[in-house]
Amino acid sequence: MGNPLAYLLPHKNFKPLYYALCFWREIYPAALCRRALHDKLETIHEFDRDYILRRLRYYNKLTDIRPLSDKAIKLADLKIPERKRVYYFDTYEYTRFFNPELHAHFLFGDITHVPDEPSITKSRPIHGDNKNSVILKLEKVRHFMYVKHDKPFTEKKDKLIWRGVTGSKTQNREHRMKFMAMYFNNSLCDLGKINEGGGPEEWRKETITINQHLDYKFILSLEGNDVASNLKWVMSSNSIAVMPRPKYETWFMEGTLIPDHHFILINDDYSDLEEKLAYYVKHTDKALHIIKNAHEYIDQFRVKRREDLLSLMVLQQYFIKTGQLPDSDTLPI
Repeated sequence: MGNPLAYLLPHKNFKPLYYALCFWREIYPAALCRRALHDKLETIHEFDRDYILRRLRYYNKLTDIRPLSDKAIKLADLKIPERKRVYYFDTYEYTRFFNPELHAHFLFGDITHVPDEPSITKSRPIHGDNKNSVILKLEKVRHFMYVKHDKPFTEKKDKLIWRGVTGSKTQNREHRMKFMAMYFNNSLCDLGKINEGGGPEEWRKETITINQHLDYKFILSLEGNDVASNLKWVMSSNSIAVMPRPKYETWFMEGTLIPDHHFILINDDYSDLEEKLAYYVKHTDKALHIIKNAHEYIDQFRVKRREDLLSLMVLQQYFIKTGQLPDSDTLPI
């Protein structure tokens, strides 16, 4: 029968299990993890080395030694931050394999700027000099979830679906409000905001499930504070993500996505949306090709042991490139 939770929670990560694993790591002796680090790194020989190094250099772009200021904290002093505990848990999963006297800068949250010093972040701008933003796979229980059961593309509605936040009493997301203003009444779209404020009240609709989204051929993925949080599960489905070129990226490497190959690209001003939707409704073969490519892209993040190896290598390179570990402590890259 497989895992029954896959049917009870078909498109969600099971959070009680996630937190149980997190608390288990808290009580497991970190000294045993440190002894196991070398063996963990040696697993690179089980995978495509060039692929591993390509991703390593994508997440950690530090090339020169960049010492940290005295504002950096010791790994031993990393604590659970208020309202961002999943960032701590996802960080500690891998920092526990390193000497607790090593230092680092951690920027938790939706980070859209490049810090002045090398820092561990979840997200960063795609363009410009972003070397100081070293990407780790953070907040993964929310972001890295995939569709497990879906209907074929040809059985879905010829429409674009979106439910999301356009703003609040203190924050407006102008780009999302612009899209809503342009297409809320369009017959090709089923759009709705799920928050107070951030545009006319007529835009407000009830929250819907992922299953309900999957009744539609096209799902809008608009960036919020940083990346579009729905992009991963949309690309794992038999629907197609529709979006402008992304401006921010995470462990998902949004900057490597190819327009009209992994997703349907629309102009930054959204002006060609109707044209693009009409084209892919008519050309089912082209749409199915995008879905195939998207699934292949998603598959690279499903190999847990390889993801663990990459996370450890990203951190190790961080400590090397901040002058805290010698190059001899790492595998040749």
